[in-house]
Amino acid sequence: MSIRLNENFNNSIPFLSGYKQLKIPILDNAGKSAWPEVFPLEKIRDIERIVGPRHFSAQMMLEYVAEERIHLDPGAIHFYVDDFDNRTSRIGEHLITGASVYWDPSSARNTSDGSVCALVYRDDKNMNAFVHDILYLSVEDGDMHPLSTQCEKVIDFLGKHKINRIGIEINGIGNALPEIIRRVADARGVGLNIIQISNHTKKETRILNAMEPMLNTGRLFMHDNIRQTMLLSEMLAWTPIGSMEHDDGLDAVSGALAMTPIPIRNAAKHIGMIRANTEFKI
Repeated sequence: MSIRLNENFNNSIPFLSGYKQLKIPILDNAGKSAWPEVFPLEKIRDIERIVGPRHFSAQMMLEYVAEERIHLDPGAIHFYVDDFDNRTSRIGEHLITGASVYWDPSSARNTSDGSVCALVYRDDKNMNAFVHDILYLSVEDGDMHPLSTQCEKVIDFLGKHKINRIGIEINGIGNALPEIIRRVADARGVGLNIIQISNHTKKETRILNAMEPMLNTGRLFMHDNIRQTMLLSEMLAWTPIGSMEHDDGLDAVSGALAMTPIPIRNAAKHIGMIRANTEFKI
């Protein structure tokens, strides 16, 4: 079968040749909304505060910012010294509404990548996140059961914070951990809810998307004890091109930020005065 092409068709002409590109940023040069009926200025500022300047620039202002130019600035972190009060569900003045624990595992030997477990609290009303504690795990080179040893330490970490749910990255060595930690928890009489997480996005993208908007919008808090860990050094050395050697703490924190948190409710609200009924006859 033969097909006769239109004589006017010239396959050397680029597709959409002669067309002009129309770009309308959400804000004009005077700072006014291009579509005020749908996007008033207050709503636009809320969007920018939530997604951060990089995503806002690319998605709303149509100005792409190359990832290579992005860094994680520890100077944007708000540090605090308060413990989490489980009676009032508060960290200082902040009402906490959720918590996530994420484990980015490895063999934890000296020659392997880091094995790190991170706890992040949430304040949904103000969309803040609190990196409250982080556990860098290690085992002796001669340890015959390095994964079981780590599971013991992770269960201690969860017990310290009275949390019974954990997300575990099951890519690679983590594939065996849900069964191991469940067995260790059962032997200790500990109830544990395990969320198996399989990551298909590269690590650098996960870290960038989870942490950079929180930092650039001033919504990331960290407990002062985090200063004693390697996490801030990881932030200083990190780049999106993946050239650094250690970023496992950042990966664990990013995993906790991306998880759906366990809801936390103010226990004090459920404690009320009990009145005895004295209206009775003997």
